[in-house]
Amino acid sequence: MLHDDIALGSGKVDLLAAIAQTGSIAAAGRLMGMSYRRAWLLVETMNSCFREPLVVSVKGGKQGGGAHLTAMGEQVLELYRSMMLQISQQTEQHQQQLLQLLRCENEPIQPSQTT
Repeated sequence: MLHDDIALGSGKVDLLAAIAQTGSIAAAGRLMGMSYRRAWLLVETMNSCFREPLVVSVKGGKQGGGAHLTAMGEQVLELYRSMMLQISQQTEQHQQQLLQLLRCENEPIQPSQTT
């Protein structure tokens, strides 16, 4: 977080990946089911929170506009993905243990064993 802004989260990372894939903020927003304005505001928030911009855009013209991730944007995307993979791997055992404690759909709830 920076002030009241949330610098990064799973939705913003998905947006970065979509921009890298499509080469466009508008196309990335459409791909994610959000308006261009919403996508642009998220990009602006990310760009203002990090030391360097994560996304740069080129205004339209004869060749049309576009957007791409900067080196910093690519680094942030990779670091976030790596972090989430490590978290998932570290918590897998606990997730499996918790799943084993869930009851099946038709299984009755057992009375509490507290004393």
